[in-house]
Amino acid sequence: MHFESDNSGPAHPSVLEALAQANRGYAGSYGGDDLTGRVRDRIREIFEAPEAAVYLVATGTAANALGLATICEPYQTVLCHPIAHIEEDECGAPEFFTGGAKLTHVPGENGKIAGRALAQAIAGCRQGFVHAVQRGPLSISQATETGTVYALGELYALTGQARDAGMKVHMDGARFANALASLGCTPAEMSWKAGVDVLSFGGTKNGLLAAEAVVIFDPGLAWEFELRRKRAGHLFSKYRVLSAQFDAYLAGDLWLKLAADANTCAGALAEGLAQVDGTRLVYPPDANMVFFEAHADRHRALRAAGARYHLWPAGAALEGAGDAPVAARLVCGWSTGAAEVDGFLTALRAA
Repeated sequence: MHFESDNSGPAHPSVLEALAQANRGYAGSYGGDDLTGRVRDRIREIFEAPEAAVYLVATGTAANALGLATICEPYQTVLCHPIAHIEEDECGAPEFFTGGAKLTHVPGENGKIAGRALAQAIAGCRQGFVHAVQRGPLSISQATETGTVYALGELYALTGQARDAGMKVHMDGARFANALASLGCTPAEMSWKAGVDVLSFGGTKNGLLAAEAVVIFDPGLAWEFELRRKRAGHLFSKYRVLSAQFDAYLAGDLWLKLAADANTCAGALAEGLAQVDGTRLVYPPDANMVFFEAHADRHRALRAAGARYHLWPAGAALEGAGDAPVAARLVCGWSTGAAEVDGFLTALRAA
């Protein structure tokens, strides 16, 4: 019963097979191979963006930090949610790669930026005042760090505010596929049609070994990204190793199927949790993550039964919890099965 992270699961077998196939013989280096070109064209097709610049990197941190650096000056600030991944889990990489740009928190419930708070944050940036940090891009996580998903109306409203203020928009799409499977819209509708300039298109959390894509919808930004990628040490010589993963991932819409399967398991978990007395869902379970509260003794019993998951927020502990409910995060991946879900719920009921 492994629910610690969608990073913890295995790579999909078809991805490993594609890697073995791509490793045969010789191919052009630094992205000059046919496989990389095919993946680039396929991503453009999926996003209905024939002019988009597409680049592959190995980590989500690189995708986010390099993407933000391409649209943010050192003297600007990135507006983001207080628990955005770029704030809590990137070890200062966005600040480092932008050359010192600041991150400004824009709060909102359930991990989503609130429109009113964004308006206040935009107004609070003292444009043209030399002593103040200047307004930079807006960064939106889709799905969010709490497993919620912005509806298209919510997304368009936020990006509209940013556009009106002359800001560019970055989307952290580490779980883009899960959000897309949840909404049932098109990739274009959830990205450039919504006003997104730079997208981190995740793959590692959804069945890849180590590969993420950066999709830049304004080709005028491409050259700067290429230089930043090289300077940061993320220009791979054997690019076919990354491209092979995406080639298998995108074939036959495998990426959407894997995300939908993970979402389905999370939905079953949430439904079961809601029926157990003494437990409470913390956030709406829109995608592949479920957050719930239960007594510390129940968490101990679950762990004793073999359940593996993290308490929430990070650093929380069962010791000293007393009678207060303790929150936890359950994450489903493509390899999560009904047996694991049923086993977890059975152990919880027994507790």
